[in-house]
Amino acid sequence: MKYISLRIKYSLFAVLILTSFSSCTDLDTKPLGTAVDGDLSAGGFEAQAFGLYGQLRTSAVSDWTRYWFQCIRSDDAAKGSSPTDQAEQANSFDNFNYSKTSFFNGNNWNDHYKVIYACNDLIDAIEKSGLTDNGTMVNKAEAKVLRAFLYFDLRRDYGEVPLIENKVVVPSDGVKAKSTVAQVDAFIKADLEFASQTLPASWLSFPGRATKGFANAMLAKLYLYQGNYAASLAKSQEIITSGVYNLEPSYKTLFSIDGNNSKESVFEVQQLVISTGQSFSNNYFVSQGVRGSGVWDLGWGFNVPTPALVNAFEAGDPRKGETILTSGQDDGGYGSGTLPAAPPLDQMYWNKKAYTEASVRAKLGLKQNTWENIKIIRYADVLLMAAEAAVQTGNASATGYLNQVRARARGGANVLPNVVATLATIKQERRVEFGMENERFYDLVRWGDAPAVLGGLGYQPKNALYPIPQTAIDQAQGVLIQNSNY
Repeated sequence: MKYISLRIKYSLFAVLILTSFSSCTDLDTKPLGTAVDGDLSAGGFEAQAFGLYGQLRTSAVSDWTRYWFQCIRSDDAAKGSSPTDQAEQANSFDNFNYSKTSFFNGNNWNDHYKVIYACNDLIDAIEKSGLTDNGTMVNKAEAKVLRAFLYFDLRRDYGEVPLIENKVVVPSDGVKAKSTVAQVDAFIKADLEFASQTLPASWLSFPGRATKGFANAMLAKLYLYQGNYAASLAKSQEIITSGVYNLEPSYKTLFSIDGNNSKESVFEVQQLVISTGQSFSNNYFVSQGVRGSGVWDLGWGFNVPTPALVNAFEAGDPRKGETILTSGQDDGGYGSGTLPAAPPLDQMYWNKKAYTEASVRAKLGLKQNTWENIKIIRYADVLLMAAEAAVQTGNASATGYLNQVRARARGGANVLPNVVATLATIKQERRVEFGMENERFYDLVRWGDAPAVLGGLGYQPKNALYPIPQTAIDQAQGVLIQNSNY
C-alpha cells in the first residue's frame, strides 16, 4: 500500500512545514537531506519556502471555503448535509444570494491575502539578502508561483482586486485600491514566467513542491481565461512534450491515497498521516464525507452531486461510478458494502472523490479522510486546455488530446468511443472529467454559458463575481470600492 511509503517519504516535508511556522524568520534553518532535483543546491531560504506550503492549509485552499466558492455555485453541486445545517450559507452560494458579510467570504479573502503576504515576505527577504545562487532563486520562484496561483483564485472570484506587491511593514501598506483585471493578469503572468524559467521540472525528494510544469499550467489556464488561445496552446504543448507527466491509467486510483502525487499530478496541496490518528490536513475532504452513523460517520456531508451531474455522463462511463456515491447502493468495491438508504441518510448522492477505502480507514485508525491530497491541476486538465485552445485556433491536434482523456476513462471497456473535438464535445468532457473538482462554475462563466445554464437557479450576470467582504471595504476607509451591483 502506498500509504506506508507516503508516511516515510513525506513525514520530513510535513515536519519541516510545521516547524517553519515557528522558525520562518530563522534564516539559518535548513531541512535535513536533499530537497532538490539533480544537481540543484538547496536554497538559503528553504525553511521559509516550506512554510508557504504549510500555509496553503488554510481557508484559502484546503478547507470547505474552497468548494463553497468553487463548486457549490455550479449546477453540478449542492450544499448537502442536513436541510438546516449551514442553510443560510447555502442560500448565499446555491441560490446566488451572495453575502458581503458571510464568514466564508471573509475567510476566502483574508486567507488568500495572508498567504500572499507570506510570499511577499519571502521574496523581500531574498532580495535583501543579496543571494543569487540557483537554490535561492528557486525559493523565490516558489513564492512567486504560489502568489500567482492565489491571485488567480482572487481574480476569478472577485475580478478587480488590490495588488499587494511588496512586504507589508505597516498596516497601511496593505490598503490599496483595486487594480484592473488586466493589471492583475499582468502581475500573475510576470510571476509565472519567472517561475517557469527558474523552477525544476520535478522534485525527486519532495514531489509536493511547485515545478516548472505547475507554472506553465497556470500560464496556460490564465491565457485560456483571457481568450489568448494561441498562447494557451503553446504553454499546454510545452507541458505535454516535456515528458514529465502522463495520465494515471486508473481513474479510480487518482482519487485514493495511491493517487497522491501520481504521474498525472501537476500540483497538489499535501495532506499527510504519519502515524495512527495523527494527520496534517484541513477539513476539505472531512466536510465532504458521508454524513451517517457508525461505519458511515465519514464526515459532514457537504458538497454533494446534483441529479444534473448524475445525468450528464454518457452510458457506461466509468467516471460516473468514481464521482457519484449513491445512498442505498453498493460503494463499488471500496469495501464498506451498501450505503444506507436516503432516508435515513440526508442525501441521495455524495461526492465519491472524497470517499475512501475501508481497508485504509482501518489501517490508519481514522474514519474521516485527512490523508488524500487536494488536486489543484491534473495532466488531464492540461490535455483538455490544449484541446480547447486548439479548437479555438483551428489546430488539428485537438481531437487527439481530447481522446487521450476519453481513452483513459474507458480503460478496456467498450464505451466512450473516440469523438471529434468541437467546443461542445470539449465542454462535455470537462464537465464529466472534473466532476466535483471546482472547475465547472468558472468554465460556465468564461464560456459565457452561465446565464443559460444557471439562470434557473437564480444566477444573474453580476454573480460571475463575488462582492468584496464588507470588513475589507470598511478597513480600507474609502480606498477599496465594492464590486458593481453589490
